[in-house]
Amino acid sequence: MSESAVAVEPEERMVANNKIHFSKEVKQVIDKVLKTDDPMDAPDFNTVDYINQLFPNEQSLAGIDETIQKMQCEVSLIDDNIRSVVRGQTNTGQDGQLALCEAQKVISSLFSHIIDVKTRAERTEEMVKEITRDIKQLDCAKRNLTAAITTLNHLHMLVGGIESLNKLIERRSYGEILNPLQAITEVNQHFQQFSDIEEIKNLSQSVDKIQVTLAQQITEDFKEAFSAKPSSQNQHRLGLNQLADACKVMSVLDPKVKKELLKWFIAQQLEEYTHLFHENQDIAWLDKIDKRYAWLKRHLLDFEDKYGPVFPLDWEVSERITVEFCRQTREQLAQIMAKRTNEIDVRLLLFAINKTQAFEQLLSKRFTGVTLGAQPTDKARVLAEPTTTDGAVGLTVFHDQIGQCFKPHLDIYIRSIDRNLSELMDKFVEMSREPYKFAEAKTTVYPSSGDLFVFYKKCMVQCNQLSNEQPMYDLALVFKKYLREYASKVLEGSTPKLVPATTSSSIGKSVSLLTRDMQNLSTAAGQVFHNFLKEGDTQRFARDDLVRICCVLTTGEYCLETVQQLEDKLKEKVTSAYVSKIDMSEEKDVFHRIISNCIQLLVQDLEAGCEASLQAMAKVQWQHINNVGDQSAFISSLCGNFKQTVPTIRDTLASSRKYFTQFCHRFVAAFIPKFINVLYRCN
Repeated sequence: MSESAVAVEPEERMVANNKIHFSKEVKQVIDKVLKTDDPMDAPDFNTVDYINQLFPNEQSLAGIDETIQKMQCEVSLIDDNIRSVVRGQTNTGQDGQLALCEAQKVISSLFSHIIDVKTRAERTEEMVKEITRDIKQLDCAKRNLTAAITTLNHLHMLVGGIESLNKLIERRSYGEILNPLQAITEVNQHFQQFSDIEEIKNLSQSVDKIQVTLAQQITEDFKEAFSAKPSSQNQHRLGLNQLADACKVMSVLDPKVKKELLKWFIAQQLEEYTHLFHENQDIAWLDKIDKRYAWLKRHLLDFEDKYGPVFPLDWEVSERITVEFCRQTREQLAQIMAKRTNEIDVRLLLFAINKTQAFEQLLSKRFTGVTLGAQPTDKARVLAEPTTTDGAVGLTVFHDQIGQCFKPHLDIYIRSIDRNLSELMDKFVEMSREPYKFAEAKTTVYPSSGDLFVFYKKCMVQCNQLSNEQPMYDLALVFKKYLREYASKVLEGSTPKLVPATTSSSIGKSVSLLTRDMQNLSTAAGQVFHNFLKEGDTQRFARDDLVRICCVLTTGEYCLETVQQLEDKLKEKVTSAYVSKIDMSEEKDVFHRIISNCIQLLVQDLEAGCEASLQAMAKVQWQHINNVGDQSAFISSLCGNFKQTVPTIRDTLASSRKYFTQFCHRFVAAFIPKFINVLYRCN
């Protein structure tokens, strides 16, 4: 073996003896590259298992020498391969150094080529600039020449246009003015960047003067055309066609000019209305408010028939007249109502409001509301949904344009509702004093409660049409007031009260049962029982009283449920600022208390029917009883009391099973401890 081989072997063995651990991913990659089915290459190779596999029994040990020789050959082969690889790595460093030197030479050569290419590109660029220099100058000259020619054309158009416009203005040829006026207005905008040049400045001032002259002249022509008598300076009036052309010219001028013209024209159109319905005129009062609206309808028809073609459609002159009419009407009505407040009653107020709302809805269908800032989508919505499901008027484009003036006086309506409810409550109180025949009515709920909430609903719908702001909240306060009055005056007022009675029909029947059954008791016990019956009185309700108590209970239940619905509906209708203020929890607590009191009265009555039997049972000298019957007379008396009272309560509360169950629970909770106590006292 050579010296080099001897020198390498210790390192090779060290590497071979060191066990290297690879990650799972590395092992998977190695397995893909070096595919082998040798069990020794398996990651979970086990020496003992491998030997047991080679020599499963004693007979197989006969070939052990052959197996050892085979393995020694494989070990020698692997050692040779490892030695060859290790020796091969000694030349790698020298090869890498040579490769690096060769790469540096190539990079240096490449750098030289790049510098050469860059130099040639710069020379080429200079040549191109030299060639195209004249072309750029020609392009710049062309642009400047084109701009100069355009400017000269515009200047010529401006100078000529000003001269021609002055002549057309003198002749009032408004139909011929529109196009040149638009042209010189646009050209004048083009020359604003040259306003520091004196000649251009003078031309621009001439254009402004033309626009001012046109505005004044057209305004004077309109006033002359629509005045009662022509002025002495201008004895001729423009025809409708000339006025229509003048409106088109006005649309090109400053918007303020059109605005001022329309303001004057609308005031002139409503001048007759202002005089006719002055506050000192009888026709101006609320009872003739529909005549105001009839006047506008007639006037709009007459205006559109005579002057409709004069004004462009986008001016919306009819709508502007209507909007101004609404403003003046609102202010006039507010002033006259403030002065004559004492003459306004609820009938007159509602008449005026209903007429106004109908008129506002008509206007919303007729006009788009664009002068009020409405969008086309708003118009489509209000026409598609003019009313809500409960009959309340939905929001329209002209909603409250006039009706706003009535809102400060809606307290008259609220006071009227208060008076009507007071009268209705007196009627309900009188009805509650009469015997209630629920069998004929086929309901245990007082009809007056239904009438009350129907009236509430009508008032709420009507008030929502008038206003869903402060008046709706005030109406809710009135509702709360009369809910409490109904609870106290009608329900609590009609609830029967316990009165002392020496004998009653129910007690008499119970006593007869006791007397009959006491024949099985001793003479002493019977004497005690009869003495007890003579001693005390008891309080019981008659059957009609029990029925009335049940009717009060079921009516309280109906009111409790309906008050919650009323509260939800009010919160839905009222504006968001008042939603949190509407609270009917106190009223619901009142009806809860009434229901609880009725159940307690029924329990007390049933307890009172048992009291005589329990006290008599406690006073009997049970040690002297000699005979025993099938059932105690006291128990028979208790059962008789139950059979007489409970079915009446059960049948009357058939529609309120939960409260009948509550009554049973309360009675059992009160009676059982008392019965057990009596049993302990028996001796």
